[in-house]
Amino acid sequence: MANLPEDYRLRLGKMGDRYLLINFLTRSYQEFFPEQKNLSHLADTVRQFFCLDTPLWIVEGQQTAIACLWMGSAVDQVTGDRYGHIFLIYVDPQHRRQGIASALIDRAKDWAKSRGQTRIGLQVFINNDNALNLYQNLGFQTRSLLMWKNI
Repeated sequence: MANLPEDYRLRLGKMGDRYLLINFLTRSYQEFFPEQKNLSHLADTVRQFFCLDTPLWIVEGQQTAIACLWMGSAVDQVTGDRYGHIFLIYVDPQHRRQGIASALIDRAKDWAKSRGQTRIGLQVFINNDNALNLYQNLGFQTRSLLMWKNI
């Protein structure tokens, strides 16, 4: 696993960290969809899916949580193979561009490998240029596109 920068530490989240996960999810969506005022459904998502099979890792800097990785498994509908799916990777804007996200991606790969999985995947919003660049630089490739139309 890539090392975190000095003064940061990674810890496995606990069920009591649910509030942190909701906070990080909310901050992530607020950053890219500021017009969306009601994000209460994110708490419902965490209540429904956060469990022992969907671990959370927290990065702390000076005793403050500044980043997280929330993992799970998904099934490739083309091959039927299970793969590690990144539900959320979030780094506080003040702590970005220091290698924290890359270290979390390495943690995601290690977790997936420990479960016998050979791939990791994620969804990224098309307007998140920094994340898109990071993932492409780390070797991620586009597998599908989610498209929709208002009716």
